[in-house]
Amino acid sequence: MVPVSSSALTIHHHDMVIVGAGGAGMMAALAASKAGFSVACLSKVFPTSSHTVAAQGGINAALGNMGEDDWRWHMYDTVRGSDWLGDQDAIEYMCRNAARAIANLENIGVAFSRLPSGKLYQRIYGGQSTHFGKGELAYRAISAADRTGHAILHALYGQAVKHQTQFFTEYFALDLIMREDKSVAGVLAWNMAEGTLHVFYAQMVILASGGYSQVYQTNTSSSICTGDGNAMCLRAGIPLQDMEFVQFHPTGIYDSGFLITEAARAEGGYLINSEGERFMQRYAPTYGDLASRDVVARAMATEIAEGRGVGPDKNHLYLCLQHLSAAAIHEKLPTVFETASAFAAVDASKSPIPVSPSAHYTMGGIPTNYRSEVTTNDGTIPGLMAIGEAACVSVHGANRLGCNSLLDLMVFAEGAIQHASSFIKAGVKTDSKPSTITPLLDRFNQIRQGKGNLNAGTMKSSMQRTMQQYAGVFRNRHVLEEGDARLNRLWAELPELAVQDTSLLWNQQLLEVLEMHNLLVQSRVTLYAALAREESRGAHFRQDFPTRNDAEWLCHSLTTMDRHGALSSATRPVRMQPLSKDIEPILPEMRQY
Repeated sequence: MVPVSSSALTIHHHDMVIVGAGGAGMMAALAASKAGFSVACLSKVFPTSSHTVAAQGGINAALGNMGEDDWRWHMYDTVRGSDWLGDQDAIEYMCRNAARAIANLENIGVAFSRLPSGKLYQRIYGGQSTHFGKGELAYRAISAADRTGHAILHALYGQAVKHQTQFFTEYFALDLIMREDKSVAGVLAWNMAEGTLHVFYAQMVILASGGYSQVYQTNTSSSICTGDGNAMCLRAGIPLQDMEFVQFHPTGIYDSGFLITEAARAEGGYLINSEGERFMQRYAPTYGDLASRDVVARAMATEIAEGRGVGPDKNHLYLCLQHLSAAAIHEKLPTVFETASAFAAVDASKSPIPVSPSAHYTMGGIPTNYRSEVTTNDGTIPGLMAIGEAACVSVHGANRLGCNSLLDLMVFAEGAIQHASSFIKAGVKTDSKPSTITPLLDRFNQIRQGKGNLNAGTMKSSMQRTMQQYAGVFRNRHVLEEGDARLNRLWAELPELAVQDTSLLWNQQLLEVLEMHNLLVQSRVTLYAALAREESRGAHFRQDFPTRNDAEWLCHSLTTMDRHGALSSATRPVRMQPLSKDIEPILPEMRQY
């Protein structure tokens, strides 16, 4: 094998480089192109195959088309849903700009579902209320049937092509190029289709690389959700924030994990146990099946643990839609019907769907402020932004409300470009010393020439089983410490991963090894942060510390990895002050549904 040298690199210069072509990356690329910037959008898959295409239920905005609503109520629900770990300046920014985001999507051709009057249809969703939690459930989620992400991503892609965004498809982003002053100069990437390595220099690198739910054995995510941007930041010495908070969607299809959208419950579906009981009324008397996702997932796990599960092993539950008309299911929930048929062999209009909680969304990620600048306790990282699920802005805090994810993508992607436009000038070239790229090439070459006898697929399965068993819905010190020890053993074995194929052209084995490196560091950080946080908040439930502890833990966690792989932790305060002076902070209270 001939190592790749710096002389073999292809050099590119752009105003902005965006890593990821999902909803966040595509929206940012479109906004930057329309603003006149030279944009390179890197994606390891074809853009319309990005994971946003799988987002189903809708996108929140307080439009009030089907009942009274107010963006302040949306803000309150989001703060409460976050279990008060969300930053209130960012939450205000998102909720206040939601209506404009919907108007922008309409203007680019997103075909949202409509009422007979022509107004946009809105459905209720978990944890959404009126009158600051004191009124009825809010009809807030705008949708395109149950294929909302698909509709948005395809419309964005068409507009990005129209505005001449330059896509670099099937490029795997390897590492950030960091200058000696800790600013970011660009990205090193591997063109898998041509077998070449490329350097993308830019005034601004925007990481929109998605979440990392593939660390779990049962998950709702695409196989591409390996958190590559998160891992790139860790290797560059940038901490990750709130990684202990992983959302388990209540209704993944049993065994496979495929998503059955929350829209199924919003449209009248409900959960039952082996006794035929609608058990959610016991756990959330007001909201029932539409309580927030962490509440529903824990309720389901409790029902199963107490012996009220269904099936031969009593290890899952049922989601009932068969009381709805077949016409309503096919009109409003066509993806649910198709998914249940394909992956559970169930006709949802006639039989219940077997479901269990499945890893779905990672609230933690790259720490940013509401302007999307990557921000640590030492200040912002010049030349680096993060948006979407890769970022921890933090609007979701300890638990994300359904339909806030697509809104997060749209609002902060556009906001990032607006802010970057205030200090970036089109056509200004930037680069770095060649010595900054040498260690990145050394790492790539070392991984590529792996001569060990371990298989990446086998190691990934071991990691996923460990995370599933030791970092699930319920946690305690004993199980977390055991999981941490198992992951550390895998970490020690990483150098033994074999890469027999020495080619750079469509080398699937090399890709799996690179992704395994990325996944394992995030698994380790997740368990490390979960061990440190000795309380229960949102999606992080410690059986040995079963209550929320605002006195000690109303703070964000920051986890850093040094060049030897050792982890260390710090905290930063939650931003409790909203952006606007006329908006009072939403103070912590008991969280009830």
